[in-house]
Amino acid sequence: MSTIKDIAKHTGLSLATISKYLNGGNVLAENREKIDEAIELLHYRINRSARSLRSNHTKTVGVVMPTMALAFFGSVFSELDSVLTREGYTAIACSYNFNRELEVDKFRYFASNNVDGIVLIPQFLTAGEIDSIYSSVGRSFPIVLVDRTIPDFKCDTIVIDNLNAAYTSVEHLINQGHRRIGIIVGPQNISTAYERAVGYYRALKDYGLLDADYSSLAESRTENELVRIGNYDFESGFRIFNEFMDMDNPPTALCATNYDMTLGAISAARERRIVLGESIGFVGFDALNVCGMIRPQLCVVEQPTSDMGRCAGELLLKRMKGDSDGFPKVIRLKTQLHLENEY
Repeated sequence: MSTIKDIAKHTGLSLATISKYLNGGNVLAENREKIDEAIELLHYRINRSARSLRSNHTKTVGVVMPTMALAFFGSVFSELDSVLTREGYTAIACSYNFNRELEVDKFRYFASNNVDGIVLIPQFLTAGEIDSIYSSVGRSFPIVLVDRTIPDFKCDTIVIDNLNAAYTSVEHLINQGHRRIGIIVGPQNISTAYERAVGYYRALKDYGLLDADYSSLAESRTENELVRIGNYDFESGFRIFNEFMDMDNPPTALCATNYDMTLGAISAARERRIVLGESIGFVGFDALNVCGMIRPQLCVVEQPTSDMGRCAGELLLKRMKGDSDGFPKVIRLKTQLHLENEY
């Protein structure tokens, strides 16, 4: 079996340079080429287990997400993986399928297997549970939350400006002349869904369309006539759209606040032969290609998913290198509202 000394002899490079490259460090491009060529020619294989025992680093990152089936999470992971790969890390992703027990188990699995860091898109995990897992494995490690927050947990976080994403959507419909505006939000135990409900209420309040205190309405985290809670899936978007249309006094405009609920609402409208954007005002979320193909084109909020993955990767790399500057850092990214026929 070839060794690092064989690579040094073949390339004429120092052991220090080769070791630096094999451990994810930056070396000159011409030296990278020499080392890669020698690795292939000599059939050298890195003993990652032995290396991790010596260095206490595995060069792996765990990624825990609600599902791998949605385009949003796939886009975030793709960019995150690219950032980590460039620095010699391997990202291992798993899904907890919106299940509380699985979310805890997947997080604990990575923690117990000495990953160097974790990127987490949480739904159920609490600060107390994470602290308990830290204690049980006898170590702490960098965590970056993406898209969602965990109450009372001190952690780096990459999120969207969800409140203003919903606010500008409702504001756009108000400026079109709508006064009775419905919204399909996600489960209110998810921070992103709650913030979008707050943005909806705040826009109505600011434009004189809400008499009650929007803060208390948002804090109730319950449905009312024009605010319906879906499951961030196609079925709930489809069902709730129909529920709105079956009301004695249906809304004249609707906001759907994630990709799958947007597709569900669009499908329900087509089945009922309702022309979105004409018969009823509409703002969707993330389904940019779909909303752009429909005639008339629909207004849609676009989230910077690639930027989320990139920022999460860059911030985690910084923490894994021991740089704690600015901790805990919250990066709040802006969405873009694509108006009808302005794609």
